[in-house]
Amino acid sequence: MPTFTALTTLDGQAAAQALGDALETLDPAPTGVGVFVVEDGSGLWEVGGYFTESPDTIALALLAKVHGAKDFTISELPETDWVAHVKRELSPVAAGRFFVYGAHDADKVPAGAVALRIEAAMAFGTGHHGTTLGCLTALDALVSAGLVKKNIADIGCGTAVLAMAAARVWPNPVLASDIDAVAVDVARANIAANGLAERVHVIEAAGFDHPDFAAAAPFDLVLANILKGPLIALAPDMARHISTGGHAILSGILNPQADEVENRYVAKGFKAFSRREFGDWTTLVLQKRA
Repeated sequence: MPTFTALTTLDGQAAAQALGDALETLDPAPTGVGVFVVEDGSGLWEVGGYFTESPDTIALALLAKVHGAKDFTISELPETDWVAHVKRELSPVAAGRFFVYGAHDADKVPAGAVALRIEAAMAFGTGHHGTTLGCLTALDALVSAGLVKKNIADIGCGTAVLAMAAARVWPNPVLASDIDAVAVDVARANIAANGLAERVHVIEAAGFDHPDFAAAAPFDLVLANILKGPLIALAPDMARHISTGGHAILSGILNPQADEVENRYVAKGFKAFSRREFGDWTTLVLQKRA
């Protein structure tokens, strides 16, 4: 499947974030949007979109003009064997008690670690990205605080690394979902490879929109490592599906977006529990108020 990128630069964080938000509304929609400071002291910010279809060049030109950005540079990326690439380039990752590795690194698992085997595949969540690392670290902190979670959901599970991590530390059911059928297949394969098929169930669903979530709610822990826009849209459903005193671990949030996401959840009945930055990304832990 071809992949296209559309990249531009402009002055100022606020303007860059506004352009990033506008990119998410395009048709065809990007599969991901990034907003990053250019680390050369220029004060410029880079905004990029990733597409699996050729993007609308006219719409991109209009967005650039409206937001005061340079014209987008659009490129088609060459086909890459990402599975082979990941196996070559990615090393194991430690996040607290968790150790994420591929089969080719099985001999590197430390004694006593909570090991999670993730095979290279076209689904998000190997532990290397700041968002996944942040969620694993937040999960580790809840365990260290002595909390026990009995009913857990993982929204937008990708490889299912977070769902499996929760199932490893608490012997309770985990219901995981992803909107992408390929991710669901990858998640199920990883779950089977880790011997967790009896405790982690994966379904194809958008957010909580599936009868299995209605039947299993309320949850005392929900993991959601997605993006700012979907997290904000999900806040009302999150409030309905989490029990009083329950926690939500949220990531996929660029650092400048964290206040907006947190404020949205506070308005829906949550309070801040913890916040930590991992590179350009923030992981929020929120608790449902009484």
